[in-house]
Amino acid sequence: MPSKLEQLKAMTQVVADTGDIQAIRQFAPTDATTNPSLLLKASALPHYAELLDGARRAAAAAGGSDEEQLADSCDRFAVAVGREILELIPGRVSTEVDARLSFDTTGTIERAKKLIGLYEEAGVGRERVLIKTASTWEGIRAAEQLEREGIHCNLTLLFGFAQARAWADAGVYLISPFVGRILDWYKANTDGAIERPEDDPGVQSVRRIYHYYKHHGYDTVVMGASFRNQGEIEALAGCDRLTISPTLLEGLADDEGSLPQALAAAGAASDDALAPPAEAAFRLELNEDAMATEKLAEGIRNFIADQRRLEQVVSQR
Repeated sequence: MPSKLEQLKAMTQVVADTGDIQAIRQFAPTDATTNPSLLLKASALPHYAELLDGARRAAAAAGGSDEEQLADSCDRFAVAVGREILELIPGRVSTEVDARLSFDTTGTIERAKKLIGLYEEAGVGRERVLIKTASTWEGIRAAEQLEREGIHCNLTLLFGFAQARAWADAGVYLISPFVGRILDWYKANTDGAIERPEDDPGVQSVRRIYHYYKHHGYDTVVMGASFRNQGEIEALAGCDRLTISPTLLEGLADDEGSLPQALAAAGAASDDALAPPAEAAFRLELNEDAMATEKLAEGIRNFIADQRRLEQVVSQR
């Protein structure tokens, strides 16, 4: 019997949640995602030393203040890593806008266009890149505008149904509802035992979002993200895409058990009614979801912290 990884690839596009070239080469995913935390880890790998130095030199040649050059160096490093990843995969790479712009629609649009410009200068067409923006109201509006201009987006840090429903009418290419971080919150804040993957609140969240999008005919790709264990992945087999860490990819590759399909677009049913996006209603509904509110804020803070650490690494080159 083929491995569970091969079985999963037959029903779901597998995306590597890493910037590690060796892992991408080993597991042969269709797409790959990066973020400030993954880029920070990549910056410590000897393989990327030249890319870091090259980004720093290019930013210095472009000019600007020290602060502008530092930000430019990080953008160029992200693009350099993305370009190298694209040499190994047939699909797209996701590159994230600075999380400090999570509440700045105009700033997010400008930075996204800059990243796409850097990719195009490097010979990579925009059709092979997804721009990651935070799942804030401002991030939605930025992604909506970028999509109109032919720049496809990946909405990240998505924890609650309010976020997913607001995104649905924005016409974004892809959303990344998180799984494991939802589980983390429930473990820390409730006493309920989770005995089966199907009872995992993160799995249930992605299933609800997936069924809503498919039932109402949205073309947006649903990509489950942030997994804590293999059971969560198996419980979402059949989802459009799943972005998976190298450790969990290895576990799937070594497992030769049967993997039944858990999700399918055909016949997807949802009791959640359509709701036009409205800022006040969105903010109220998100605010009433303590888990989503706390995890969104925490996720943005953590990405900002790792972005600053990456800047420290770059500044020391």
